[in-house]
Amino acid sequence: MLPSYLPSPTISAFMLGPLSIHFYALCILSGIVLAVWLTDRRWVKRGVESGKVLDVALWAVPFGIVGGRIYHVITDPELYFLPGKDPWKAFAIWDGGLGIWGAVALGGLGAWIGCRRIGVSLGSFADAVAPGLLFAQAMGRVGNWFNNELYGDPTTLPWGLTIHNMDPATGRAVLDANGQAVILGYFQPTFLYEALWCTIGGILILLLGRRFRLARGVEFSLYVMIYTAGRFVVELMRSDYANLILGLRVNTWVSMLCFLGGLAGLIISLKRNKHEPLPAVVDAEAKDADDDGAADAETEPAVETEDAGDAKEPE
Repeated sequence: MLPSYLPSPTISAFMLGPLSIHFYALCILSGIVLAVWLTDRRWVKRGVESGKVLDVALWAVPFGIVGGRIYHVITDPELYFLPGKDPWKAFAIWDGGLGIWGAVALGGLGAWIGCRRIGVSLGSFADAVAPGLLFAQAMGRVGNWFNNELYGDPTTLPWGLTIHNMDPATGRAVLDANGQAVILGYFQPTFLYEALWCTIGGILILLLGRRFRLARGVEFSLYVMIYTAGRFVVELMRSDYANLILGLRVNTWVSMLCFLGGLAGLIISLKRNKHEPLPAVVDAEAKDADDDGAADAETEPAVETEDAGDAKEPE
């Protein structure tokens, strides 16, 4: 009995009048919209006026897209600048190729500018956007599925991914003499592994943020650690072309370094706020303080005289 495999689309774009609409671009845009919506909800609960996140996003998103593309082109220049290659393809973001490291770095700069313009803390924005970033990255990986890219080694596992020979000029699978899409083989669906990992990580940060009073910087540090840990494993599984350093893919090294950076940020954040109580403790203490204040108001005078000595003033 032949194993069943996960299908892949045989089309990565469609025409809308004179425009070619790429599913990869739609997935990226959908992820951005989801991240902005979720961040706005989380930021409002933390005392920031609704809609302010859009003011920051107007700076962060364009910077992030440019940064992501620059990182991709810098780390894979042979895809665009070797003899026979079209250097103008370096601008074809819709064909895939956005490096998350460049997107976060330059997007962070854009966020800083946006936060300064509206007078809010970049740290509070970074924590609020953390789970949304993971969900957006998961949706972006769905775009890689449409492009038939980011897969691992050949496999016979039931969830192996069907990869077609795609024509980049048409955005469609190449057809054989019988009109059937040409299949290159069946591979580990590393895009799916990463999408699932990001989704789980985003849910985890949401749950922790609701349950605990997390110190400033913890949520963003967790985002960095969660994403890079999963990306490290996925990079070891991928078989598509990539530049190597000491036998490892460039993004494998970057994942390790960023994970260590996230861990350092987490330790610093926790040490800086190690005495901050959890919400349940805060609520209990606030209730006790209110009860004590009410009792004091009934037994102590509203205005003290000199004979009152060290008696406490009512709060």
